Amino acid sequence: MMSHHAEAELIIEAGRTERQYWKDLWRYRELFYFLSWRDVLVRYKQTAIGIAWALIRPFLTMVVFTVVFGQLAKLPSDGEAPYSILVFAAMLPWQFFANALTGCSNSLISNANLISKVYFPRLIVPASAVIVSFVDFLISGMILLGLMAGYNFVPSWQILTLPLFVLIAFAASMGAGLLLAALNVQYRDFRYIVPFIVQFGLYISPVGFSSNIVPQQWRLWYSLNPMVGVIDGFRWAILGGESKLYLPGFMLSLALVGVLLAVGVTYFRKMERTFADVI
Repeated sequence: MMSHHAEAELIIEAGRTERQYWKDLWRYRELFYFLSWRDVLVRYKQTAIGIAWALIRPFLTMVVFTVVFGQLAKLPSDGEAPYSILVFAAMLPWQFFANALTGCSNSLISNANLISKVYFPRLIVPASAVIVSFVDFLISGMILLGLMAGYNFVPSWQILTLPLFVLIAFAASMGAGLLLAALNVQYRDFRYIVPFIVQFGLYISPVGFSSNIVPQQWRLWYSLNPMVGVIDGFRWAILGGESKLYLPGFMLSLALVGVLLAVGVTYFRKMERTFADVI
């Protein structure tokens, strides 16, 4: 077995075919577990603080949005659901997406020493950053359960479709994350733009309000933001019956998430050959 393994290692990098690459991804899966696990541990090393932070940040944002939009601007909630649940249902996928973007875009640079020394499919690095954000997402999910209990809000059967929307959020985070990770290696200053993208995205995504307040003729344009579909999907699944899913817009967002993922992977693969030199 040993000799076979040594042989396998001798493949000259430039000759790797696409199929070989995806096989390598599977062969190096332990590295993927290791990187994800390492980052999660670092994140929750001071366990109480780490977990508290994952809980406090979205909670505070929700409180601010509920006060500003729900109380002051008197924006309507969707049907029965209390406004804070409406906001939190959107906060969850948004926070996941934003954390994944930030994590991915820095992932290659912070693992530079690993990248310049050994060959492994580089895709593993940003992918493990997405997983770390996903752990945060699961922890923040506890607040949602708490809110539902607090308001005696019982979700409908639609909550069963949630994993589907989580997958879409995953695809969007992965696509955008790969794109930013590759850009960040190529143009170092790019990392200063990322927090701005995240900040700006929060306001142009329907986090603090329901997309239903967007005028009908703009609805489709609004869905050009792929997070709109993801967030509307989450709301639809969590808030149940009253929250309508605007289908043309949702399909458009979904298609864009697909494009984003394809472009992300393609661009990342194209740039990947130069990472070791550039870093």
